[in-house]
Amino acid sequence: MKGKRKIFVFLVSMLFLGLFVFAASSGFAAQEAKAPTVESNQKAIELVQTHANYLWTLVAAALVFFMQAGFAMVEAGFTRAKNAINIMMKNMMDFSIGSLIFWAIGFGLMFGATSNGFFGTSDFFLSSWKGPDGDQWILAFWMFQVVFAGTAATIVSGAMAERTKFVAYLCYSAFICGIIYPVFGSWAWGSLFHGNGWLEKLGFIDFAGSTVVHSVGAWCALAGAIILGPRTGKYGPKGEVRAIPGHNIPLAALGVFILWLGWFGFNPGSTTTADTSIAMIFVNTNQAAAAGALSAMIVSWILFKKPEIGMTLNGALAGLVAITAGCANVSPGSSIVIGLIAGVLVVLAVLFIDHKLKIDDPVGAVSVHGVCGAWGTLAAGLFNMGGTSMQIITTQLIGIGACFAWAFGTALVLFKGIDLIVGLRVSPEEELEGLDIAEHGGHAYNDFQVIN
Repeated sequence: MKGKRKIFVFLVSMLFLGLFVFAASSGFAAQEAKAPTVESNQKAIELVQTHANYLWTLVAAALVFFMQAGFAMVEAGFTRAKNAINIMMKNMMDFSIGSLIFWAIGFGLMFGATSNGFFGTSDFFLSSWKGPDGDQWILAFWMFQVVFAGTAATIVSGAMAERTKFVAYLCYSAFICGIIYPVFGSWAWGSLFHGNGWLEKLGFIDFAGSTVVHSVGAWCALAGAIILGPRTGKYGPKGEVRAIPGHNIPLAALGVFILWLGWFGFNPGSTTTADTSIAMIFVNTNQAAAAGALSAMIVSWILFKKPEIGMTLNGALAGLVAITAGCANVSPGSSIVIGLIAGVLVVLAVLFIDHKLKIDDPVGAVSVHGVCGAWGTLAAGLFNMGGTSMQIITTQLIGIGACFAWAFGTALVLFKGIDLIVGLRVSPEEELEGLDIAEHGGHAYNDFQVIN
């Protein structure tokens, strides 16, 4: 009996041993048949890099999208409580309407594969996407670009806050995302696809959009603020400036920190490539913001005898806007200089626009995004690590001038047209009551008394 059991155990063991040997030999044979080659290794490396590029670009797009929340917090904090719902609605609609109009028209005008030399003439409604079997990069790139379009439109809302009709806002938000921003973007960045960006052909440097995004939004905002006029009570009968304090400075500060975080997607994400170049761009972005906050605080301390929070917050944003053009081609030391100068400029620009020009810009959007956007674009040429020249400086100035002429000129016509057709400004009674009740039928803070 014991002998039979031993034989049985032996046979079973041999069976399992045979199966193991067969499986191992088959695996070795398969490996030998599929031995890696230089070509297969190269393809594998390229695939990993491609996947990393997709991931980085979409993560960066998500960070830039989060900047919408930052803008909403800054604008709400710097304005009065009775208009907080209106601010939130405008920021929500900027991206909602912007996404749809940029999909339908804007992306094609900006990056269409064919062009008439001034803007794209194809790829509307994302027609270049050929389904799941086609090149999916167009979707990732579109997603990164649409959040930029939303940013350009959002800049306008701050300068026109507290007195603009909501329906008028919807009209100009769509027009900016659909036409004004994409056309200029085509001039500066369009050669990425169709090769006809005339500014880029000249050698125009604006890596992530100091001019393309921020100045376009700011010059549109300037046109809107001029046609709209100041808020009731902003200027006295003799032209004296009256402060209209924001209702929630901690909220505004939170917004600035969110924007600072989002800028780490805005600038480094513009590489659309996951490689070592993003390290320097991260550092440059951070250093310019820190320097801008510091210099704005010092200047406000000198002028107002106190370190003023509003100017300091705008100083950080000024540094971020200024470094956006040259973040990939200037050194970390130069980025600090660029940020320091931007912090000084933003304080002086706010005072000049508010006190001398008598243009009411509740959040300082024109100063932060327009003046400092222009400075940053010029600085990208002045501090270029590859060397600068009169030709580079001239090209930068041409780009700055072309942006102002296009954005301010078209926006002036746009806002005047909206004013004639649907009206741009709410009534004095609605402005006094607050846009939250007049336009949206509610209060942002229902448990608190709202003081006009």
